[in-house]
Amino acid sequence: MKLATYLHQGAPRIGIVHAEDSQMFDLAAAAERAGTPSAAFASMLDLIDGDTAALDLAHSVFARRRDEQDLSQDLAAVKLLSPVPVPRQMRGFTNFDGHLRHAPVGVQRLLARLKGLPPPNLPEHADVPAINRQRPIYFKTNRYSVIGTDTDIRWPSFAHYMDYELECGFFLVRRGVNIKPERAHEHIFGYTIFNDISARDEQVVEMQGHLGPAKGKDFDTGNVIGPWIVTRDELPDIRSRRMTARVNGELRTDTTMEDGVFTFEEMIAFVSRDETLHAGEFISAGTVTGGSGLERDSYLSDGDLFEFSIDGIGTLRNRLVKPVDD
Repeated sequence: MKLATYLHQGAPRIGIVHAEDSQMFDLAAAAERAGTPSAAFASMLDLIDGDTAALDLAHSVFARRRDEQDLSQDLAAVKLLSPVPVPRQMRGFTNFDGHLRHAPVGVQRLLARLKGLPPPNLPEHADVPAINRQRPIYFKTNRYSVIGTDTDIRWPSFAHYMDYELECGFFLVRRGVNIKPERAHEHIFGYTIFNDISARDEQVVEMQGHLGPAKGKDFDTGNVIGPWIVTRDELPDIRSRRMTARVNGELRTDTTMEDGVFTFEEMIAFVSRDETLHAGEFISAGTVTGGSGLERDSYLSDGDLFEFSIDGIGTLRNRLVKPVDD
């Protein structure tokens, strides 16, 4: 199933995207009509908390009522939110071989530019740091700065070099601690697309202090998730799915996740070592190879339009804008 959160009469509701991504089916309204209203359909977090039983109920309600036309509306007429507007936690990994090789070179180029120095004579790519092959590396970001598709990203006032990051993320569906890698897939609710917007000039400076990223990532509208969640059973081959990023219609990235250093399951197992994970947490697998401007020393401009796609999921679309002074 493709599960979305959308606005209906000013309030968020959850629904199933169907009819080749052209229609939104109202789960709560359908359950009420069937005489079986369910608290699991109050929000996406409630549905996730309901785990298998809630998903089975959603399947059943949709199968019985999908042909009742007044329970669906055109997707084009709906305002989509992030599928989970406020995740319970957010973590982002750095995990893909090509990005790990090229991003450090991009950092050195940008630091030289910020210092007014000529471009350094650098190799095309760096070696992957040993630590990135020994363990999955991640950071936590601001769960309150999340937006969905077709919502503008606001350029932060302190930044000059803005960048996108094409990533695949997933939501956890159940609580667990010290999760074994071979059981970790059972904790994945479903997959979505993530655009991890970065203020690169801030990020490369602050991380010289051996912590972070902080303000390089933490600003309003900096985390973009959507357009919806596709349940795990629909995408057993997620790592081999084609991923693309277009900026103003120009193809910038065309790749898969097959060069990941660690699997999604290994990431979950690592984070859960003596730390309880909860349903509704969001984890990003990291920037895919070629999935950022940092890797090619190319940054963004006011008004740029992003279109991120993953085969089997859909397209996440946003525009980066500089706010007009009041």
